[in-house]
Amino acid sequence: MSLRKLILLATALTPVGPALCAGASGASNAEAPITLDSIDVISQELDAARLQIQPSLGASSYFFSQQALQTIPQGANAPLNQVLLQAPGVAQDSFGQVHVRGDHANVQFRINGVQLPEGLSVFGQALETRFARNMTLITGALPAQYGFQTAGVLDIQTKTGLTNPGVALSGYGGTFGWAQPSLEYGGRYNNVDWYVAGDFLRNERGVENPDASFNALHDRTEQWHGFAIMNAILDPDTRVSVFGGAFNGNFQIPNNPGQTPQLGLSVNGVSTFNSSILNETQIENTQFGVLSLQKRIGDADVQISGFVRNSNLSFTPDPLGDLLFNGVAQYAARSNLAGGVQTDAAWRVNDSHTLRGGFLGQLEHTSFNTFSNVLPVDADGAQTSEQPIGVVDNGGRTGGLYGVYLQDEWRILPSFTLNYGLRFDGVNEYANQTQLSPRVNAVWKPTDSTTIHAGYSRYFTPPPFELVSPTSVGLFAGTTAAPAILRDDNVRSERSHYFDIGIQQTVAPGFSVGLDAYYKRATNLIDEGQFGAPIILSAFNYRWARVQGVEFTANYDVDAWSIYANAAYSRAVGKAIDSAQFNFDPDDLAYIQQNSIHLDHDQTWTASAGAAYTFNRGTKYATRVAFDLIVQSGLRSDANDVPNGGSLPEYAVVNASVVQKLDLGLGAGTEARLDVLNLADASYQIRNGTGVGVGAPQFGLRRTILAGITQRF
Repeated sequence: MSLRKLILLATALTPVGPALCAGASGASNAEAPITLDSIDVISQELDAARLQIQPSLGASSYFFSQQALQTIPQGANAPLNQVLLQAPGVAQDSFGQVHVRGDHANVQFRINGVQLPEGLSVFGQALETRFARNMTLITGALPAQYGFQTAGVLDIQTKTGLTNPGVALSGYGGTFGWAQPSLEYGGRYNNVDWYVAGDFLRNERGVENPDASFNALHDRTEQWHGFAIMNAILDPDTRVSVFGGAFNGNFQIPNNPGQTPQLGLSVNGVSTFNSSILNETQIENTQFGVLSLQKRIGDADVQISGFVRNSNLSFTPDPLGDLLFNGVAQYAARSNLAGGVQTDAAWRVNDSHTLRGGFLGQLEHTSFNTFSNVLPVDADGAQTSEQPIGVVDNGGRTGGLYGVYLQDEWRILPSFTLNYGLRFDGVNEYANQTQLSPRVNAVWKPTDSTTIHAGYSRYFTPPPFELVSPTSVGLFAGTTAAPAILRDDNVRSERSHYFDIGIQQTVAPGFSVGLDAYYKRATNLIDEGQFGAPIILSAFNYRWARVQGVEFTANYDVDAWSIYANAAYSRAVGKAIDSAQFNFDPDDLAYIQQNSIHLDHDQTWTASAGAAYTFNRGTKYATRVAFDLIVQSGLRSDANDVPNGGSLPEYAVVNASVVQKLDLGLGAGTEARLDVLNLADASYQIRNGTGVGVGAPQFGLRRTILAGITQRF
């Protein structure tokens, strides 16, 4: 398998039908006895059938095999955002955020085909590379089965007790006080298999450093991750799966030394504060669970799943420091509980047509609780007392969203496939809106080595329920936290037209190149920003927006060599902020009302490349040496009184990795690895603290040396 592979899907994937089962028909499958030797075969067939229920027909797919996930810097210890940076069109941001094809977030996460609700984590990530057998980032004009979050779909296929039997114990760590022990355990009993993974992470670089120093001040993090899955094969056509995960993270907010309060405030006789001793912290936790039934009935495959996700976030300020620096010290907490049902089905009508359909319904409750210490001011904004006063703003709401789709994969010619369908979505939360969305993709394979695709998708993206809270801005009147603008229109659903066209060419065996172009025209485009000291993102809309770009990819995978290269151009602009207006500076708001500006996460150029070579391939002492390169042209910043009118300097980061297999006569094998992140120790700035919705400066991770050993039993 190649380390990185862009697949511009050329032909419709043939659904897994009875011919791929243990028997010649669904009836004979049901009657066939299940033996331990056949469990692996049946599981693989059901995995293939699940992928056929919801393929990415006509979209662009970037595939990460298990070998690729092990080769990237940090391997299974790598956070998902670092993995995604290897794909084309993915831009790096602060707080571990990534942007796919010019969107702020809007990335959908699926595990074994089940779409997970969005969560509240900002710094931490509830999903891990560790439990992924492989993953695919799907972008472009998506088929009708993909709704709501549509900038990209990260589809994770998990490890199981069949694919990863036994125990793996790992110790990993290095500079910045990095310690990351982990455990994996997979097994099987009769027709039931299970897989469990967990790790603990502690280091002194939990959040990006706000200054250029090598070591950050007050930046410790402690995080726990866990995941478990159990599968039971009831008969050759039926599988029941239950899986879930949990994440808990504690983060110190790093300090920027040498700063002094600029508001001229005084609290009980104190008017100065040493910024290097600020003590702000944030706690994040998420739990999720899924129960799925997968069934084959004749020429049809169906998967029915119930899911639940709970997430919480709380921010604790420095009571004195935040008040002097920001005019408010706010204790903030948010929580969100979501649950629902998802059903997807595929029916192979004949050799020319495959129908697919399904629905998703989700209910969720979100709550917000804030207590703010502020200082009273007069009508001219002058402080009238040094004694802080408290402002309480609590609330909550219950809402839901739903979507239903039907599409037909029509193989018109052996070399030409048309996939067309309709999707109907609705949301009843802070917004109450619906939309009927047509989708169509054409895939043409004029030769065995050339694939051309083109598609159009109408998208409907509800605002992130957990990031929308109708703040009572009037509560802060007459205080140091009073907004200059009192308008607070509700955040609305984004509606967009999306066009995509691309070509994939096999130049020689093992060597392929691809080119893809996209254009998105949106109304009420959803963006997010950090407003105030709490590191909690808030959503808002641009009334009008355009996003467009081009991506190039190349992949070479022959014998011991694996080489890839990606480059992407993107331009994302918006005009007229028409919701949550109280968060913005009046001058910025007035300018954006009349002028288009770059979105703050717009990054003109991104590129990634890598090479890996395996010595002694196929032996017990194989050595894999790999290098990765990430190039970014710089996110936006304010310039010449124009919001997001400038951009930060470009930067490049080189990472290196060596993985050595060892034969120590212990268990099932030993593996050692050495990773060097930012090999050249480049000092680069991700944010400079200016821009629409940007809170503070952030600098990238400096040279980090990490090593680990994994023992398998």
